[in-house]
Amino acid sequence: MSETNQRYDVVVIGGGAAGLSGALALSRARRSVLVIDSGSPRNAPASHVHNYLGREGAPPAELLAIGRAEAADYGARIERGEVVAAEKLADGFRVVREDGSAVGARRLLVTTGLVDELPAVEGLAERWGNEVLHCPYCHGWEVRDRPVGVLAVSPMAVHQALLWRQWTDDVVLFRHEQPDFTDEDYEQLAARGVPVAEGVVAGLEVADDRLTGVRLAGGTVIPREAVVVQPRFTARSAVLETLGLVPTDMVMGDHVVGSYIAADPTGATDVPGVWVAGNVANLMEQVVGAAAAGLKAASMINMDLVTEDTTRAVAKRRAPFSAEAERRVTERVLGDRRHGLQETR
Repeated sequence: MSETNQRYDVVVIGGGAAGLSGALALSRARRSVLVIDSGSPRNAPASHVHNYLGREGAPPAELLAIGRAEAADYGARIERGEVVAAEKLADGFRVVREDGSAVGARRLLVTTGLVDELPAVEGLAERWGNEVLHCPYCHGWEVRDRPVGVLAVSPMAVHQALLWRQWTDDVVLFRHEQPDFTDEDYEQLAARGVPVAEGVVAGLEVADDRLTGVRLAGGTVIPREAVVVQPRFTARSAVLETLGLVPTDMVMGDHVVGSYIAADPTGATDVPGVWVAGNVANLMEQVVGAAAAGLKAASMINMDLVTEDTTRAVAKRRAPFSAEAERRVTERVLGDRRHGLQETR
């Protein structure tokens, strides 16, 4: 295994909005910072970032490129790589990459995000981030007034259909393999003009690289230009698990919608010295929220380091008057007296 003597105040694992925001703040606080980025952002399939004040509509890759340049301008080091493990040491952490190289860190900020796990329906994965969507606040405006289908894969399906009805009056809810809805559900859907399509969804219809419809198992195709589906949101927690942090299931009703790493409001985890920010800790966080969480965690990390630096400075200042120093002085004085080298009064 390749070792290195490099040691940073903070190693940031993950180079998305949360990680780069944290790196920027820490670098501006004159901390030595290394960002290790796997290069696989969650929003890579999306064409634009939305609801990010001042950067509305920016391509995700462009936003990250700007963030990397800004953090680097203040001294942050940014490297491509995959972190496979982290080890707690007496004075910090040892961070190991897939190539076997390792670096040291006084603190860790982990912003590895999550993985969207889609149902096994033909065509969903291929159109994900294009016409297959999940968040109306991220993509609702782009499909406003167009035919939208909601694929029921959880007890939240009726809620999803009613929510997307805000952006278009042409919403069809595909019951797929979910249990039948309640009378109250049907009444609400009818009141909002949302029909329910019975039958298992077999796949999506695509023509000229555009979604055209949803195909049921019986062969019926219902024209749609966008499909909404709720993925399972699984935290990228492998590195954190090597430190003993176990993912927590996020449950809505009786349905597990994903997993996350528990932390306090500042991002501090149960492992002292380890903070998390972004989707790895909050499954519902949008890009701007992830950036804000990275900033908050960074400020707390810096304060933690300031406290440690101060404690060390006080100990160093007191060193000449420590018990050990006094013992040495006493022994020297008594020794001088014993050998008649010091005049007594």
